[in-house]
Amino acid sequence: MKIQESAQDYLEAILILSQGQENVRAKDICSYFGYARATVSVFLKQLKENGYVTIGDHNYITLTGEGRAIAEDMYERHQFLTDLFIKIGVSEETAKKDACRVEHYVSKETFDAMKKHFS
Repeated sequence: MKIQESAQDYLEAILILSQGQENVRAKDICSYFGYARATVSVFLKQLKENGYVTIGDHNYITLTGEGRAIAEDMYERHQFLTDLFIKIGVSEETAKKDACRVEHYVSKETFDAMKKHFS
């Protein structure tokens, strides 16, 4: 199943937030992206309906196995591409922005070849 870029970004954000705090709530995602609560709530509902997250007691958001797999893939791509871009002379700020764009569109085959070649 092809997942939208925005959904990938939300899942990645939940993963990142969960690494720095015990529980993730919608307000944390709002702060992370700078989005309005209504926007985040609508998107979280879609993620839940598609089986990528669960929303439990106290509205704590948890990635499902499938959601976690997507989030970890996106995060790995983001980190690798950011580091690669910085190594070839791109400023850190631009490298992060460009990595965020590229991570969604590069195929698994190409990404795996890049990792093999540049690691």
